[in-house]
Amino acid sequence: MKCYSALFRGQTLAASLGAVLLLVPVFHRADVEDAEIVPDVVYGHKLGMALTFDAFKPDKGNGAGILVMISGGWISRWYPPEQSLTQFQPFLDRGYTIFAVRHGSSPRFKVPEAVADVRKALHFIRENAEGFGVDPNRLGVYGGSAGGHLSLMLGLDPQNSGDGPDKVAAVVAYFPPVDLRTMVGQSRRFPALDFDAEKAASISPILFVSPDDPPTLLIHGDADRLVPVANSEKLHAALEKQGVPTDLLILKGAGHGFRGAARTQAREALYAWFAKYLTK
Repeated sequence: MKCYSALFRGQTLAASLGAVLLLVPVFHRADVEDAEIVPDVVYGHKLGMALTFDAFKPDKGNGAGILVMISGGWISRWYPPEQSLTQFQPFLDRGYTIFAVRHGSSPRFKVPEAVADVRKALHFIRENAEGFGVDPNRLGVYGGSAGGHLSLMLGLDPQNSGDGPDKVAAVVAYFPPVDLRTMVGQSRRFPALDFDAEKAASISPILFVSPDDPPTLLIHGDADRLVPVANSEKLHAALEKQGVPTDLLILKGAGHGFRGAARTQAREALYAWFAKYLTK
């Protein structure tokens, strides 16, 4: 593995509409095994803080990339990227480049701001796709729970804060909440949901289903008490009605978070979905 410490010079926005300054990475190499890690790539700033992702590049890439939403309860935690390598190794073995995307976390930042952050990350990755060795038209996204919600927002509502649409080619969402209009309000457990209720519709994936949405796989346990399986059932029906390629895998007896056989079954379905829609 080659571990790269990357510093991107410049800023991502140019003065003219849609113009983006291509940022050039500066690398410091350390040989470890036969992969590349590009840690802490800065895709934006807010309140003087950097917004970052880690990129994991396979030794032999297939040209496709997958954005992984690092989010639980709309809290995005940082871990040394070397610790995440085991989790992402099956993707690397299949030739995918992985982008582990972090966003501004609650309680300081709320769900609408997390959505805006990951949209910015997608835009940055598309604009710099060549440098990462991926095709900007072959990007997938996945995540679980809050990360599943963010994945759906990138897939179903690709508008990027006035910079024009950014598309992903495939989505996989584990046990995602799909209608935040029913969830907004004060919450000790999920302070990210404490925001103006009038904004909830703008970040509810169920309201953005349209015929041009990317192929979307939903995976949910029927024993999920935190985010009931009805969320995925409702979205799956809406996608089918619009003719969007979609599937719903319901795991019997699985709760919020998959373990054992359920985790294996979910992962195999995820790999097959991305193989079908991201690889040539």
